[in-house]
Amino acid sequence: MNNTKWLPYCLLAPSALFMAIFFLYPFLQIFAGAFVDSGGDVSMGNFSQIMNDFNFMPALKNTLLLTAVVVPVQLVMAIGMALMVGKMNKGRDNILYIWTIPLGISDLAAGIIWLAILEQFGFLNSFMHAINLIDGPASWLNYQNAVALFFAVAVAEIWRGTAILLVILVSGLGLIPKEYDEAGQIFGANYWQRLWKITLPLLRPSIQSALILRTLLALEVFAVVMLLGGADMPVLMSETFNWQFTYRDTGAASAYAVLIMVISVVITGFYIKLLNVPKEAQG
Repeated sequence: MNNTKWLPYCLLAPSALFMAIFFLYPFLQIFAGAFVDSGGDVSMGNFSQIMNDFNFMPALKNTLLLTAVVVPVQLVMAIGMALMVGKMNKGRDNILYIWTIPLGISDLAAGIIWLAILEQFGFLNSFMHAINLIDGPASWLNYQNAVALFFAVAVAEIWRGTAILLVILVSGLGLIPKEYDEAGQIFGANYWQRLWKITLPLLRPSIQSALILRTLLALEVFAVVMLLGGADMPVLMSETFNWQFTYRDTGAASAYAVLIMVISVVITGFYIKLLNVPKEAQG
């Protein structure tokens, strides 16, 4: 009897210990480090230091702008792709496997792929030169072509991350009973009316989860930006890396980490408030 009572706690203990060692302790250490200056005093000095740095505003602007552009585009694409997959009777699994291939590619590998395509002597330049669209190889991935650089990073991120939303939304669509759509057809609703009034409202829990997950990943974008833009396109994570490993200033790097966390919490709260998913539908 006593063994049965403690069994759930014993089963949870390894995962709780893992989380405490590899998540909670580093989190508390970084959070405390952000509010302690080099002299060991509690202060906001680390935040003042990063905010007075010339790369802070460009990094903040690039991160938020990239998130604001990439996430909505990916959401619309993922919803469209999920609806297409949901309507397919044959070849559904094959199409789903092909569309989710980028999900198995690491950030670094995705950056290398797009660098090989978009760099000065990459595939795109070679192709355009071969068909006489350009006179010679053009360098787009630099600060002199900021729009082209941002567009390249956005395209690479959209290609790499849309599959994450797709998987979540396909699962969500599978949970919606077909009787609702059939009832809409019986009452004469066309496809778009059923989509707006039935499918998307019932898909809100999945949309909320997909938006939160993808936004958090977009705020932490690093490898793709470093490979395509390097120092020409600073983002919050690249500045965190620079302060920790280039400038050897753990306090400033911790301040960047806390800032990213605060932005993530604020945006997550916004999504929860905006979509207002009923508790009964949150699983």
